[in-house]
Amino acid sequence: MKSIYLVICLCFLFACQEKQITDSEDYNIYLVNQDTPSKDLTTQHLQFWNTRIKEDSIQIIALGKSAQEYTALFETKGTIESLKNAEIALQKAADNAYIGKDTYLRALAKNLISQHRFKDALHALAKAEKFFPNKRATQLMQFDVAMELGDYDNAEAYLKSITDFSDFNYLIRLAKWNDYKGDLDATIHYMEQAKTIAEYSNNEALELWTYTNIADYYGHAGRIQDAYKHYLKSLAIDPNNAYAKKGIAWIAYSHEKNPTEALRILDAIQKQHQSPDYFLLKAEIAEYQNDPISQKEYITAYFEAIKNPAYGVMYNTYTAEILLGKEGRYDEALAIAQQEVENRPTPQSYDLLAYVYQQKGDYKKALDIAEKYVANKTYEPVANYHLAEIYKANGLYDRVAPIKKELLDASYELGPVTTSAIKNL
Repeated sequence: MKSIYLVICLCFLFACQEKQITDSEDYNIYLVNQDTPSKDLTTQHLQFWNTRIKEDSIQIIALGKSAQEYTALFETKGTIESLKNAEIALQKAADNAYIGKDTYLRALAKNLISQHRFKDALHALAKAEKFFPNKRATQLMQFDVAMELGDYDNAEAYLKSITDFSDFNYLIRLAKWNDYKGDLDATIHYMEQAKTIAEYSNNEALELWTYTNIADYYGHAGRIQDAYKHYLKSLAIDPNNAYAKKGIAWIAYSHEKNPTEALRILDAIQKQHQSPDYFLLKAEIAEYQNDPISQKEYITAYFEAIKNPAYGVMYNTYTAEILLGKEGRYDEALAIAQQEVENRPTPQSYDLLAYVYQQKGDYKKALDIAEKYVANKTYEPVANYHLAEIYKANGLYDRVAPIKKELLDASYELGPVTTSAIKNL
């Protein structure tokens, strides 16, 4: 019996060691709030170019440079006003440029994508498409917008028109296409090819983008150690990269079940980067900790943050889900879901609409929407969790079981709170 007990203890100890991925010594240096030379330089450049822009100015170069610096500030600090100021400068440059107009239009489209104004971005790209010398660059972005709008036929057509397996920009979009199709192995394969190109070119901007994105895909595939390694590689390039830090916080919370460390990382991020969704992750962690007081405080802080009208529709989906799950304000959630379907008719938007009806108790309407627009049209775990709930509410228990099994395999991506709910399906 003693031998059996010892074996059990050793197995438990080994399992705990296997589960531990992060080491605070790896990333503590990046949690210190510091103004790096690049941040200071961005501010100086912005001041320089803005002094050269007078009211009603059409000085195109200054407008373009100013927009670049505002965009850099948004990426570094998350200030939504910086993104809006970049939009204003880019719109004015695009309106008045005679040379390189399509370049400004594409930059404007990228800005609008960040604001989740996908139809406006599509309109900007339609103008840019008229300029043939850089048509390929426009088509790359048209693929991006088509994917965001759920226009998958056009997205596939754009992808075929730009095929080039030696091109970084094509490979990352091919990866995105395979992710949409549910082929995670192919997605990672093409991202790894893109990573090779980025590293060979010694382009830090491409490396940074690739490392953070491939880290997410590794996480979805259960390759948590690889995900962690690439988040650290991102921080080695950009010590202030909030996205990579948030990725490490998610590993600590979802994989290691260490909410205290996750909150410590998030606290450090919020000292240098503004984004309302940090409050939502903190609220989820508080729910996991069975701390309803903190959870309510974080949700209140989120709603206070998104009062800023500059955010527009960027946080619509999050807001609707909170109104349902925490507040029970169904009519407000329904209005937001309907707006999302109008603005962005993807399976995820229809999933939100169906889920609102399910939460309201209109199970039949929820099922009708889900079967027509969601089932077999997306591999996103959250959408499939909602689909399982809708099936269960309609008494279709035979359809729940296979979805439940798949969802439990995606427990890292979904997080402990949602995984607990899935076990009760």
